[in-house]
Amino acid sequence: MTGENVQHTNQRSKKRTASRTDEYDPFVRGRYPVGVRTIQALDKIRDRLFPCEIWYPAAAQHAGHDIASGTQDFFTVPPGDTPRSQMAVRNAAARPGTYPPIVFSHHSGGPRRMATFLCTHLSSHGYVVAALDHSEVVAAELARRDGETDEQKTARVDAVIASRVPDVRFLLDHLLNGAAWDSEANLDPTRIGIVGHSFGGWTALAAPDVESRIRAVVALAPGGSSQPRPGILKAKLAFAWGRDVPTLFLVAENDISLPLAGMYEIFERTPATKQMVILRRADHMHFMDNVEEMHEMVRKMAFTGELAWLPREMRPIAELCSGEQAHVFVRGLTLCHLDAILRQQEEAQRFLAGDIEDALAARGVEVLVKFVK
Repeated sequence: MTGENVQHTNQRSKKRTASRTDEYDPFVRGRYPVGVRTIQALDKIRDRLFPCEIWYPAAAQHAGHDIASGTQDFFTVPPGDTPRSQMAVRNAAARPGTYPPIVFSHHSGGPRRMATFLCTHLSSHGYVVAALDHSEVVAAELARRDGETDEQKTARVDAVIASRVPDVRFLLDHLLNGAAWDSEANLDPTRIGIVGHSFGGWTALAAPDVESRIRAVVALAPGGSSQPRPGILKAKLAFAWGRDVPTLFLVAENDISLPLAGMYEIFERTPATKQMVILRRADHMHFMDNVEEMHEMVRKMAFTGELAWLPREMRPIAELCSGEQAHVFVRGLTLCHLDAILRQQEEAQRFLAGDIEDALAARGVEVLVKFVK
């Protein structure tokens, strides 16, 4: 970003009316304990079995159990079945009520539980969040094969891209048909949002082309620029939305995989009410759980071929913002956008129209804001 652009962005943000953060604070955890359960969803048409994670407001008897290390959920993630914990109670009783459903879409090949810091935060504020392992994770025909030709690789990648939006539509149908999971928590089909990171961000931006039920989008460092770097998926965005789907972009200033120039291109093309907030001194892994660990793991990997440039260009994590700063940024602003659009919450709308830079600076997080009505 040039100095002129930074100055222009700052001037625009200073002109806005300051928000009343004492009345609305999307950065703190909500009033509900959080439950989590795993279901298996069979797509009979495509013959694919999807493991799905569902986070939801839990009943009052679980209060405090989701944030206590002795009672919160533990799980493992690849590679190497690394143990993790999340601020949720496994198979907790649900709090009766009707809640807006949010689909979360993970990065390419990544597990559905890649951002539990965000999914549990949203559920603590009264959302039901659902994420599945996308088709490239569960479908054997989409797996990489040794010795595949360029033509075979291209066909496989095209099939991976083509599977993403159908995955989202299948998950929504499965949740909304009433038989997806045994719960007291009902879903409001008129208030559906989608959040995604990287390839999942592309998925969130591509889904409204054909999925009219989606009312709000949060794109976290999304793919889809016209000039992706070598080895990055060449997934195109048509933006054939035909309606206003208010969209929030949360992106990283120092993203090596999906650089800021591509974020600006996608943002300008988005045919909707839109806002972009840029996290200073952050890279692509700052939208995931265990930021420091994940960033350094990727930076030390020995990539070959088209991705050989990636670890060489990544800055050490010590030169970037902390994982906790990134998590404050992502969970607070994502919640605020969903509250403002799906719940039409005036406090959230004022917050997003106010001085976001100052509000985050007060929490030790440095950002830049770009806003378009």
